[in-house]
Amino acid sequence: MGAEEAAVEQEKLASHDPSANPITEAQFLSWKRHKDAEASAKRDETARKRAEDIASGAVQMNGRELFLHQPWVFDNTQY
Repeated sequence: MGAEEAAVEQEKLASHDPSANPITEAQFLSWKRHKDAEASAKRDETARKRAEDIASGAVQMNGRELFLHQPWVFDNTQY
């Protein structure tokens, strides 16, 4: 029983071996460009949605956003 389980475990490890299916540098660069483009698009969409929510007053602004959109809040000349 122990030998059979060890053989099955070896087969599982061999099937997940990263060197079993090597990719070329061109394939990797293509995948990386695609992955970076997806991440950039997602980040841009999130930023656009956040800006819309801030403009509509649906979300609370953090300090940086408050400083950029309402700098008069930080005017200390009256104190």
